[in-house]
Amino acid sequence: MEGISSSMSLGDFLRSRRERLTPEDVGLISYGRRRTPGLRREEVAQLAHIGTSWYTSLEQGRSVNPSEDVLNNIAKALRLTEDEHRHLHLLARPVQQKEVENQQLNEGLERMIRALEPNPAFVIGRYWDLLFWNKAAEFVFQFPPFSNHTQHRPNYLRLFLTDTTLGSGIKDWENKRQIMIARFRADYGHFPNDPGFKELIEEFMQTSQLFRESWPMHDVQVVTDCHKRWYDPHIGEMEFEHVTLQPPTNPDLKIMIYTASTDTAARLQSLINTQEHF
Repeated sequence: MEGISSSMSLGDFLRSRRERLTPEDVGLISYGRRRTPGLRREEVAQLAHIGTSWYTSLEQGRSVNPSEDVLNNIAKALRLTEDEHRHLHLLARPVQQKEVENQQLNEGLERMIRALEPNPAFVIGRYWDLLFWNKAAEFVFQFPPFSNHTQHRPNYLRLFLTDTTLGSGIKDWENKRQIMIARFRADYGHFPNDPGFKELIEEFMQTSQLFRESWPMHDVQVVTDCHKRWYDPHIGEMEFEHVTLQPPTNPDLKIMIYTASTDTAARLQSLINTQEHF
């Protein structure tokens, strides 16, 4: 994957969004048989009110500098979602690469995560490495017991892709994992030239068939606050309100909080109490 630039990522993204549309989807009349799926480049250019050769340059990863209005027109032409629209701007105008911020958590943040018991809570870094988590998160997401002495932190996406016990009994588990990959790509869009991300992507392409199939689709989805249902064969059905927070002084970190329903919280508290007695 070495040498893949943000401009090439932009071209791949545009191509993937173009190929999923038909002329009928955008109100165009289709003439003749098409050798490849989706809209033609000239049709996207027509809908976006730009030149075909200029749009082609974007897809081919050439060094061009589209304005905000042009990007907005392309987003409208390709029927992009709000998350995809944001992703398009990130790929077209990549931010200056910054070194990974200090991932050492302060004592106040660690205390907060512990104090949220029995609500699962954890902190992930830029590359989705798990930096800190509480007992409830161990039970719900099958994280290993937390230890400050662990040198290599588990990776959140790696667990979802490779842990065969996680998600047991969840009917839409495959869809949940695809959503996780789409969220990982949304984060990757902020750092398209980051070697840490590229190393992980290369690893997942080798180790996960689902990732190999899903990654080229270029689906993106930003983590949003939402209601979540989860199932564990030992705990049963669980319900949470999910909230994601980012410290203003260290935006590389994400604090993931799952506020449990009354019934779910009672069951988790019982498990925590039982473990503490041993």
